[in-house]
Amino acid sequence: MLIDVLLAIVFIAFLVAIQLVSIAIAIVRCRPGARPVAVQGPHPGISIVRPLCGLETFSAQTLEATFAIDWPEYEVLFCVADADDPIVGLAQAAIANHPEVTARLLIGAERLGSNPKLNNMASGWRVARYDIVVFTDSNLLVGTDYLHRLMASWREGAGMVTSPAFGACPQGFWAHVECAMLNTYQARIQYAVDTLGFGFAQGKTLMFRRHDLERGGFEMLASEPAEDAASTKLMRAKGADIAVAGPPYPQPLGHRTFRQVWQRHLRWARLRRASFPTLFAPEIFSGILPPLLATLFVSGELGWSPVLASLVLLFVWYAPEFLLARVAGWPLSWAMLPAVVLRDALLPALYCGAFFGKSVSWNGNQVDLDAMPKNRRQVLRPHLRPQLLSAVMLAGSLRMPRVASRLRRLADRL
Repeated sequence: MLIDVLLAIVFIAFLVAIQLVSIAIAIVRCRPGARPVAVQGPHPGISIVRPLCGLETFSAQTLEATFAIDWPEYEVLFCVADADDPIVGLAQAAIANHPEVTARLLIGAERLGSNPKLNNMASGWRVARYDIVVFTDSNLLVGTDYLHRLMASWREGAGMVTSPAFGACPQGFWAHVECAMLNTYQARIQYAVDTLGFGFAQGKTLMFRRHDLERGGFEMLASEPAEDAASTKLMRAKGADIAVAGPPYPQPLGHRTFRQVWQRHLRWARLRRASFPTLFAPEIFSGILPPLLATLFVSGELGWSPVLASLVLLFVWYAPEFLLARVAGWPLSWAMLPAVVLRDALLPALYCGAFFGKSVSWNGNQVDLDAMPKNRRQVLRPHLRPQLLSAVMLAGSLRMPRVASRLRRLADRL
């Protein structure tokens, strides 16, 4: 029994350490003063490709922001799959209001695969004039220094630059839950992982050199259900790094419902499980629930007050998240506390849901994950294998045999 308690304490300490270290990294990377220095030397021309689909609350603002970027020479290529899409009129008006910026509206989608976003932006890729191409989501509110920030982040050895978004302008409680998902959870993890040398692509912003992408073929981005997963694997195959620019730019949210938040993050969970099954497996330990259950076990065995022990853990876990949101300038209110707790309660359900569905809904399009290519084996870097094996042992010690068995089988295949 003493061994079980000691292992549970190690388990708690390990997860709390990950939480605190990742928050500390995100504070450094996402604070307002963390912007990279201005680009020195030549400023090459850049093509910005923005796939559009449907009207959102802040569509006018996000489209207009594209024309306010401070860069000597760039073009804007809006891509719409359907000529009857309501966003067409807004895009045409934005182009007409800014004749000083070279811009075009391209209508019609290619059929590269089942990813509707990739099919939509393919036409922009084909006609882009410049060697550097940036794919920017339509709901990202870029700043005037957008291209400066991306170019300044392009370090030696990097084959592409990417950047996550943070949720902004939440209206209603479920929009605050979306902020809790995007900001102090997903963005935090992405910057922490990048700082440790394992950067991965995020579809909000994908910047490539044309000749780098052409070597692997733009069509290779259709080899995975999501273009950011395909980009990550493409860069790994080339032996190139992925640079993550920061701080992130906002994605204005407006009103959200539970259904919208659930479906979006369930889609992302299924996409991660389909593209990176080995790396997805340890996500079962995400959030407050695993260390909280272990804390209740330890307090019961040692005769501590379970309420007091749980409150201490909750403070140590969540107070730094509030600090990160404040330093980064992300939405911060009293709604954040129930939002982050509910987020962590949803994480196990999202994890399980990822295994009980073979398709995802994407802007009204059903993407069959089983119909995608089957060469999905993700090679885990050797120095990460001990971490997975440690998770196996900890899971077993905490009497979670099914999780331990699944992780053990994954570890045996590495």
